[in-house]
Order: sequence, then structure tokens, then C-alpha cells
Amino acid sequence: MQFSIPHKDSKISAITKVKKALQQSRSQLAGHVTDMQEEWKDNVLHFSFTLQKSHIAGTLTITEKEYEIYAKLPLVWRLFEGRIESEIKQQISAILPQ
Repeated sequence: MQFSIPHKDSKISAITKVKKALQQSRSQLAGHVTDMQEEWKDNVLHFSFTLQKSHIAGTLTITEKEYEIYAKLPLVWRLFEGRIESEIKQQISAILPQ
């Protein structure tokens, strides 16, 4: 799954907002997500986690104009890719207001 979401912040400001949002959401995710890993390399977040016994890994690249999301989904979840993308976009809009 690969898609992008535009933003109006500078790259540095967008990175700061993402890091803050991740920090704040950890307690909410604790009951649903396990094995959560994240590693930042400049403007790229490499992430992985387990959700409903399925392993998900990917990257979030933050550019001057957009969030570029790539995630390798389990085969079963690929059937719902459009719905998952829509939900992620809604969540990002709520967490990272412009």
C-alpha cells in the first residue's frame, strides 16, 4: 500500500508534529498493537508493529509538501486497502491539523 497526504507545514515542523502525535498515541495503542518499533533516519520513519496477529512494516517519508506512506500489508488485509487508506487519512487529519 502506498499513498501520500499533502501538508502545509515545513518539513521540520511536520516531523515535529508526527513525533509528538506518536508519543501521545502510544497509550491508546497499547491494548491493540504489540511489538511496536520505530526508527527515524532524517525525515524517514521506519516502523513495524503487530496488529491482530498480523505483522505490518513500512515507512513514512516527510517531504516539504506531503507525507508519503508505504506499508507492506498482510495478504488478507490487501482486500481492504482502499478502506484502510481512507481511515489512515482521516486519522492523520484529526491528529495533525493544518
